[in-house]
Amino acid sequence: MRTDECLAALAEHRTAEVVIASMTSAVRWPAYSDHPRDLIYVPSTMGGAPSLGLGLALARPDLRVVVLNGDGSMLMSLGSLVTIGEQAPPNLVLVVFDNGMYAVTGGQPTPGAGQVDFASMALAARWPITHRFSQLGEWAEALPGLLRAEGPAFVQLTVEPEPTSITAPPVPMSERLTKLLAALD
Repeated sequence: MRTDECLAALAEHRTAEVVIASMTSAVRWPAYSDHPRDLIYVPSTMGGAPSLGLGLALARPDLRVVVLNGDGSMLMSLGSLVTIGEQAPPNLVLVVFDNGMYAVTGGQPTPGAGQVDFASMALAARWPITHRFSQLGEWAEALPGLLRAEGPAFVQLTVEPEPTSITAPPVPMSERLTKLLAALD
């Protein structure tokens, strides 16, 4: 599967969820969505998106939160799997794009490139819903249920390696989401 195909499928099924995109997905998600509830988390702390998503999901249980993360970022924040499993926010979905590389820093292979079973780690950390997809049709078919599931839900997508680069941070999108969330109170 390609990252862009996976993002296009998500955009097709997405309704009113807050989508936090980091690293490679932050570069590519804006081609598929310009929703007021998008947060393009750049510059980000590599590995920080799951914790940001957890905080938002706990603070706003009325909102569905989808975090788009990379495998390199997930390796840097494995402890967040345990914290999220413990807190068990039912409104959180974490999607990890596993391309076996640090795509935004030059394409260096991640440790265990493509062989790390993040979904099993999430299961061991007491996530009630975990999935691995390597076929686009299976991912697209599962999406409607995943976006409505009582989670937290963890998804590992095996995608083709495609190096990318991050440009300047889209500050207006962050400001837009902050204003939207404040207005919902």
